Amino acid sequence: MINPLVLKEAVKYQTGSIVSKEFVKKPTGTITLFAFDAGQGLNEHRAPYDALVMILDGKAEVTLAGKKYFLEEGEVLLMPADKPHALFAKQKFKMMLVMIKS
Repeated sequence: MINPLVLKEAVKYQTGSIVSKEFVKKPTGTITLFAFDAGQGLNEHRAPYDALVMILDGKAEVTLAGKKYFLEEGEVLLMPADKPHALFAKQKFKMMLVMIKS
């Protein structure tokens, strides 16, 4: 039996850290939950696949191809394959990352 899950409760904040929890892993893609403590971030990088970011809690600063976006709970942003992107937590936030491989 599959039970419902509240995504933003499935990953916990940890002081001074970024916590990740792989939720789904398939050959066609992954779903990973993240909790960023305030002041934490991921430096600019690229991914070979399209990725969808959905903010589950708090607010996130996402830089995509040099443009800054300030996302709030419930908002999503599609990050196209091979575009440089970075994330930063001015305040703590949780997100779901859906990586689409095919």
